[in-house]
Amino acid sequence: MQDYAFGTDLSDFDTPILCIDAEILESNIHKMSEFLKEHGVAWRPHAKCHKTPQIAQLQLAAGAIGITCAKVSEAQVMAEAGIEDILIANMIVGRPKWERLAEVCRIAKPIVACDHFAQVEPLSQVCVVKGVTCRVVVEVNIGLDRVGTQPGRDAVQLAEAVTKLPGLDFAGIMGYEGHLLQLLDLDEKQAKISKAMGILVDCRDRILEAGIDCPIVSAGGTGSYQQTAHCKGITEIQAGGGIFADPFYRHRCGVRGLKYSLSVLTTVVSRPEKNRAIVDAGRKSHSPDLHRPVVKDIPGAKVDRVSAEHCQVDLVADAQDLKIGDKLELVPGYADFTNVLHDRFYVFRNRKLEAIWPIAARGKIL
Repeated sequence: MQDYAFGTDLSDFDTPILCIDAEILESNIHKMSEFLKEHGVAWRPHAKCHKTPQIAQLQLAAGAIGITCAKVSEAQVMAEAGIEDILIANMIVGRPKWERLAEVCRIAKPIVACDHFAQVEPLSQVCVVKGVTCRVVVEVNIGLDRVGTQPGRDAVQLAEAVTKLPGLDFAGIMGYEGHLLQLLDLDEKQAKISKAMGILVDCRDRILEAGIDCPIVSAGGTGSYQQTAHCKGITEIQAGGGIFADPFYRHRCGVRGLKYSLSVLTTVVSRPEKNRAIVDAGRKSHSPDLHRPVVKDIPGAKVDRVSAEHCQVDLVADAQDLKIGDKLELVPGYADFTNVLHDRFYVFRNRKLEAIWPIAARGKIL
């Protein structure tokens, strides 16, 4: 890897590299935090989109109560960086994972999701042996039909079972309205999300009626947080990807008020025709699967196809002036699938290099 001095201009970098516009990132973080504060909901942003402690710390400084992770290994990275309040919004199964989770409990205060007794009984045994306590939330299926216990009696019974297991503390419930993210009719989207959240809040009420405290009711992804925040009874929202404001979220999910903060800097390596340019960043540099990349700040340039190492950009009007050697920025269609392809973020302010952040939880899939 070539070394670059802080202050180096964006145009002087070799390509492809993964870039963050610091000013826009900070603005997106502030806007998400303030939006949720205005609606009386806590922010526990998902870190799977960035996997980077420095970004998590920015979110906490802006008012987040903690973070969300997908895997125990991600939570370990965040805990070792000094972050304590971590929700692992996933089913954790297998003795190696239970033991590592118990070790995280020594340095942080994780919460783990479950939807079956078979996930928590052995975790309880490991926690007792290790002399630690782990918080647990019950995940409820509110329509996504992926994981989650059935709402109603099943959710209450699992909550009751968790309360009886030593080494565990029942902390609440969670649900994910992921099946509703891409509804573009905002009235329909709000109505269906409100209905899904009603299922979750009803489970909370039934748990309370059973004499069990249920302080956490967690939900909300980036594609839905602007609707979920309006739903009474939700205590926290996990939306994280809005800090990058991917084209997927802005154009497929209708997220408003945020700007692109992430890009892949590329170089034009071929101009086979007047209306075509080929750049040096393909699928190994960014993911086009959920949404094609957007060419930043070049009107008339549009990504047409992406192969392993190349990306074809169709050109009209003034965009046809692009020459071999020119550099352009591609906004990845979906950051979650793009960032895991890179080792580090290059952070720029006013196009000058300000920081380099290792993507420390890259590859942490256990």
